[in-house]
Amino acid sequence: MNDPAPFIVDARNLTKSYDAGRIAVLRDVSLNVRAGEIVALWGVSGSGKSTLLHLLGGLDVPDSGEITVCGLDPRLEPDRLELRRRHLGFVFQLHNLIPDLTVEENIRVPALAVGLPPAATAARVHLLAESVGLTARLGHRIQDLSGGERQRTALCRAMMNSPRLLLADEPTGSLDEQTGETVFNLLRDLAHREGIAVVIATHERHFAEACDRIVRVRDGQLQAV
Repeated sequence: MNDPAPFIVDARNLTKSYDAGRIAVLRDVSLNVRAGEIVALWGVSGSGKSTLLHLLGGLDVPDSGEITVCGLDPRLEPDRLELRRRHLGFVFQLHNLIPDLTVEENIRVPALAVGLPPAATAARVHLLAESVGLTARLGHRIQDLSGGERQRTALCRAMMNSPRLLLADEPTGSLDEQTGETVFNLLRDLAHREGIAVVIATHERHFAEACDRIVRVRDGQLQAV
């Protein structure tokens, strides 16, 4: 019998609060995610989903608890830098693209940070753009794109350096229903094709049910579904 895939995310007993401890956001949270697994963090706004993603991605640090992501500790600055540059992709609800750059230039940004060769970078950009139907838009600037095209560009940017983990924070939240379905399906299919782990925060149950596993986030705690 084959051994199970290793943990990409191993978080134990995380707590996080704000305002000098007066606002408790996460309480004794533990989460494991294996390579190739797509896990939904499902819950209402304010339940702690985004805060947990921020801890996993090194955008914030926990008050207590232990956390390892791709074998690195995002609480430590050197590990956090290595994690973001080489192992992690992040898709936000608002795409956070650079408006003065073209689609192709935005997708290339992560590759510039790690010094990937131009030929390999170009091939990767075109492969990703083709996979999400953006080939014809590569030379267009961000302000000329629809909301769905912008989010697809953000997905390609997050996947540029072939990360081991993709974190997606309400990636369909600012889109209409049909466009949201398209973006979610592209995200899921691209992640499955590349064999990466995904943790996606969503308040929409039907998106959560399309993932491999659902973890409900409620009042700062996790509940298996």
